[in-house]
Amino acid sequence: MTAYNKLNLQYISGEWREGNSVTTYDNKNPYNDEIVAQIKLASKEDIDEAYVSAEKAQLAWEKVSAFEKADIMENAVSIMKARREEICEIIIKETGSTYAKANVELDFCIAITREAASFPMRMGAEMVPSLVPGKENRVYRRPVGVVGVISPFNFPMYLSIRSVAPALATGNGVVLKPDEQTAISGGLMVAKIFEEAGVPKGLLNVVVASISEIGDSITENPIPRVISFTGSTPAGLHIAQICSRTMKKAALELGGNNPLLVLEDADVDRAVKSAVYGKFFHSGQICMAINRIIVHESIYETFLDKFVEAAKKLKVGDPSDHENVIGPVINRRAVERITATIEEAKKEGATVVLEGKVEGNTISPYILTSVTNDVATARSEMFGPVATVIPFKTEQEGIDIANDTPYGLSAAVYAGSIEKGVEVAKQIVSGMVHVNDQSVHDEPLIAFGGEKKSGLGRFGGKWSLEEFTTMQWISTQNTTREYPF
Repeated sequence: MTAYNKLNLQYISGEWREGNSVTTYDNKNPYNDEIVAQIKLASKEDIDEAYVSAEKAQLAWEKVSAFEKADIMENAVSIMKARREEICEIIIKETGSTYAKANVELDFCIAITREAASFPMRMGAEMVPSLVPGKENRVYRRPVGVVGVISPFNFPMYLSIRSVAPALATGNGVVLKPDEQTAISGGLMVAKIFEEAGVPKGLLNVVVASISEIGDSITENPIPRVISFTGSTPAGLHIAQICSRTMKKAALELGGNNPLLVLEDADVDRAVKSAVYGKFFHSGQICMAINRIIVHESIYETFLDKFVEAAKKLKVGDPSDHENVIGPVINRRAVERITATIEEAKKEGATVVLEGKVEGNTISPYILTSVTNDVATARSEMFGPVATVIPFKTEQEGIDIANDTPYGLSAAVYAGSIEKGVEVAKQIVSGMVHVNDQSVHDEPLIAFGGEKKSGLGRFGGKWSLEEFTTMQWISTQNTTREYPF
């Protein structure tokens, strides 16, 4: 049985081999810069070969029985459960995740793969009445053919498997390009798990490559019919434009600027606990993480004092220490971006009420306050352990501040009653809103996705089934038809 931490080869056409790029990538631990793996990157030619392989293997895979496909998905679940400690260790080492975050990520992977195991049984046909005498209408659910998946660094294993497992389960071939910074947990380990589970050779391909070398070849290749992308909004907009030109479907989960709205009658202590988790889990490097905390003026000072005190107590440091809850951000560029945005917000009038500390790539919590929504840390998706707290006077003003962003991925509302919270939640333009909880949630049976510039489409449950399949109408004329001429 292959040790997952030894994976450093591309997985193309059912073979583990080096890429054909001239570049070798040093995959580093973001906490201490130790090299986790050295990977010879894939070239454009490798990507073309991967797509051809997926297309060829898909033709046979579509005909494999639903029971066999479901068994393979269940096998993958069993492998992930049996190798939990090994998988979590790799996620910690390669991504800077804490022990708690690594386990949550693996739980998400197990849950969506288990749900995907039901998809082969849900690929049936529907009989629909016809206007034409003697005609029978059948509507078949079919795989799209080949899916291209591009996944990010923050939840790399899950944000790959979230597309890979449903796409395979519904009869498609897949080419997966993980972020090279998390090539093992986001790609090579995923390939190994599904290889061990019994996925036919050539059906799933993983290419670790640099965008600076391969450009748009993952998206522009004529073979894939769906491109599933999770990442930044600018990159997603670019991919959407390519897909529109080439008549591909784009499934996009993009950035967020997620609000936590704390109403006048909210339970402050509960809201503070939710804010601490929803903001600082995985150092805030989550698309759903709370970015702005919008608090009614009557409880603003009380909330702020308790929030600052709670954040001060969070243990920060080496993610391999199970007691630490905040580890490093992904790289030095992220540190520089985060600290520069804080400085910009200060110049615009924001006040730092909790000053974090930067040590290497690790940042302890920063909390800023602002009387407006228009400071850099509130306008920008921080993707780091930085919160901006903003007061409001009336309920409508709070809702308006929450909606004052081009994004609409996730949000949270704290209220004195569930029904009041729900009524406010319905006025927030966001794909997901959580009442009396925080904004970081994902479940295998629920529609996951955003509004506005936060994406297109939905993942999870029957919505994933829709993303990775297409419908075909086949009619049969069972009696002689009378035509008008």
